[in-house]
Amino acid sequence: MEAQVKRRVFLLLVSCIWVPMAVLGGTENVTVSSLSRPKVVKFGALFTVNSVIGSSVMPAILAAVDDVNADSTILSGTKLNVVTQDTNCSGFIGTIDALQLMEKEVVVVVGPQSSGIAHVISHVVNELRVPLLSFATDPTLSSLQYQFFLRTVTNDYFQMYAIADVVDYHGWKEVIAIFVDDDNGRNGISVLGDALAKKRAKISYKAAFSPGATMSDIDDLLVSVNLMEARVYIVHVNPDTGLSFFSKAKKLGMMSSGYVWIATDWLPSVLDSSDSNKDTMDVLQGVIALRHHTPDSDKKKTFASRWKNLKSIQTSGFNSYALYAYDTVWLVARALDLFFKNGGNVTFSDDPSLRDTNGSSLKLSSLRVFDQGQKLLQILVGMNFTGLTGQIQFDPQKNLIHPAYDVLNVVGTGLRTIGYWSNYSGLSVITPEVLYTKPANTSTSNQHLYNAIWPGETIRRPRGWVFPNNGKPLRIAVPFRVTFEEFVKKDKGPAGVKGYCIDVFEAAIDLLAYPVPHVYILYGDGKRNPSFNSIVNDVAQNKYDAAVGDIAITTNRTRIVDFTQPYMESGLVVVAPVKETKSSPWAFFKPFTIQMWGVTGVFFLFVGFVVWILEHRMNPEFRGPPRKQLITVFWFSFSTMFFAHRENTLSTLGRCVLIFWLFVVLIINSSYTASLTSILTVQQLSSGIAGIDSLISSPDPIGVQDGSFAYNYLIDELHVPKSRLRIIKSEAEYVSALQQGPKGGGVAAIVDELPYVELFLSNSKCIFRTIGQEFTKSGWGFAFQRDFPLAIDMSTAILQLSENGELQRIHDKWLSNNECSSQNNQVDDTRLSLSSFWGLYVICGGACVVALVVFICRVYCQFLRYDPETEEPEISEPESARSSRRSLRSRSFKDLMGFVDKREAEIKDMLKRKNSDNKKQISHSSDVQQNSPV
Repeated sequence: MEAQVKRRVFLLLVSCIWVPMAVLGGTENVTVSSLSRPKVVKFGALFTVNSVIGSSVMPAILAAVDDVNADSTILSGTKLNVVTQDTNCSGFIGTIDALQLMEKEVVVVVGPQSSGIAHVISHVVNELRVPLLSFATDPTLSSLQYQFFLRTVTNDYFQMYAIADVVDYHGWKEVIAIFVDDDNGRNGISVLGDALAKKRAKISYKAAFSPGATMSDIDDLLVSVNLMEARVYIVHVNPDTGLSFFSKAKKLGMMSSGYVWIATDWLPSVLDSSDSNKDTMDVLQGVIALRHHTPDSDKKKTFASRWKNLKSIQTSGFNSYALYAYDTVWLVARALDLFFKNGGNVTFSDDPSLRDTNGSSLKLSSLRVFDQGQKLLQILVGMNFTGLTGQIQFDPQKNLIHPAYDVLNVVGTGLRTIGYWSNYSGLSVITPEVLYTKPANTSTSNQHLYNAIWPGETIRRPRGWVFPNNGKPLRIAVPFRVTFEEFVKKDKGPAGVKGYCIDVFEAAIDLLAYPVPHVYILYGDGKRNPSFNSIVNDVAQNKYDAAVGDIAITTNRTRIVDFTQPYMESGLVVVAPVKETKSSPWAFFKPFTIQMWGVTGVFFLFVGFVVWILEHRMNPEFRGPPRKQLITVFWFSFSTMFFAHRENTLSTLGRCVLIFWLFVVLIINSSYTASLTSILTVQQLSSGIAGIDSLISSPDPIGVQDGSFAYNYLIDELHVPKSRLRIIKSEAEYVSALQQGPKGGGVAAIVDELPYVELFLSNSKCIFRTIGQEFTKSGWGFAFQRDFPLAIDMSTAILQLSENGELQRIHDKWLSNNECSSQNNQVDDTRLSLSSFWGLYVICGGACVVALVVFICRVYCQFLRYDPETEEPEISEPESARSSRRSLRSRSFKDLMGFVDKREAEIKDMLKRKNSDNKKQISHSSDVQQNSPV
């Protein structure tokens, strides 16, 4: 609908111009050229000639046309002519000029630079099928809407994302956008807002001014933004009026230390195309600017050397738009050359819809349709060559590939490059051409820029914000506590409040390098503790700028506000009444756990059995009837506990095992004695509650401090019924509720944050104890509105307080140092478990196993040499019969057991006799052989 309305409006304008022409003479329906290449082909150029961009573009276009016509390899036989129209910086005149240009039957239109005119003319070229190679950078100009729109400069969409990356790189979270209120300004800043949002930053204020704004209007605008908090300004204005903007800022003192100015590509366009004098550069000192990145090449150097000799030059230098214009003409020439080689013809025909629009009798035949404009468009989109600006190729959205920018810093009398940006790898100090050969990497750790010199000639990065100069101090909500007033309470002094939390906040404020005017506002009625969730919600809703107090950092709260670094550790604990436990007659069992007792007993028997095996063959004290041997094993095993064993060990293996075992026994005895002493001498306290788990599983009521997040935590996370929770509103209620107990109308235990509990136990003379360990881990911090920059500086200050000991000094000033020991089942804590001794048992068990393996191997080797027949009386029988009988007998397991049971001395004697007999037999055999006849 919008397109139709615009088209009708412009057709009416066109009719006013061309109706006389239609009346004076008729036209043919179709103008058909010869099938051969035309001698002349025309393209249009639509720019504001006397502008910063136009003064660089027009000489470059004329130079490119001359170079194309002088090159016999391109468009051979066809001359390329350019038809220019000056838009005179007027949207209306520019639109009329564009329509007049279309009447001249051009095959391509180059330009315009104005986004407003580009929006209008895009409807016309779509209807007439003439490709539009535009220099308008407005991100909303899209080939999806305008089929014949093709942008031959970098889209401002990428420039805004480059600025967002620069802002994020320096850690700024809020910026003020200053822009001209036209299509290009509004749409560019809109994209910037989206890009910053992805970096968790934002545009805090959009300062727009009209294209025809006077210097007085600009002055008023700068005064208004100077009263705001943000000090990072993004300037997106027209190059023809931008410098006067900075001159006003200089007069207002806004180009001094603490300010950040980031200009879009308009500023380098101005500086590159003119001889900037010293006064101009003095005004711009410290400004950051972006410029289209064009790689260094011989072609670019040659063009720069030719510049002063080109036609129609108005400036001593040129900007990046001149390079894009030169490449655009060559793009047209190459595309037309391919167009003609593929059989394309330049023919135009009337558009039936223009002959009689909505029943009108207006004659609009002067505007004609390029019959093969679609074919030429496809060739243009598919072109790929290297020009002055690098590779000329289009992506599927008909944008130039590899968008990149130089990040510049105005220093001294020129521009200093501090880095580059590309959508391939973000910010880098390496040129994009080098990065294109490597894998893409846009991670935060890979973003780099050289240090910039900021306004005020400082290299220290500006903070990017200040407190507004409107006389409003920070509104800080402080909980009006009833319990534990040591943390924060009302005071009659100038601040109105005092306490531990207030002192920490003030000490952190004193460490900041700038003043922070603030006022404390008590939150609550003073009759009961306020809801801390309500305080946090009010900060998030901008009712307060911050909240200072004993505010726990929880997951839900961090979703709506920003917290500083915790200045006190916290966590939920259970506090309950305890009673002294009387000594038990079975206390001597308590030093060891049941598992420890069992393993120790097993090892006593195991070691005794191993020693018996190793000593049985050679030690008479370990031989005898089975009953005696069994008693010996048990006696020897347990007597080692007291080092009272009377049996001597004779074997080497047995002595090694005994050494290891006695070392284990020594350690166990010493540990047992120490643990038993502790159990019998230290006061033992007990409670019916072992920790949070036993408290939850019981049906007894649980106390919770009024206003604490523990109430919601127990209900939402631990699923404790509300009916079991009792709100404790004062420290006196703490004591009475715990003393009365669940049967007397009190509570079984109270769940509260550790700092409160420690203070309560100290104030109550330690008659209660904490049960178990902290079952949550958190901390206290100061809450600020989301993305409030003061939160970061305060976190740094809190860390400094912790490092220099000031935080501990404040703690000792307000909070008692008398700590009550926690009651955490002290008997269980002193009991020794297997986990403390398994290493000893592994060493001792390993020694036993090694000794048994060595023993078995030695016995088995002896058994293989052992012959039971040597024990029988020698009876004379033939040798053949004896061998036959020996082969029939086999060694059985019973023989092995009998062998093992024999004394070591007997075995050695038998083996010695066997060796002697073998030697005699060998000697006898040799004598017989010597005396036998040959």
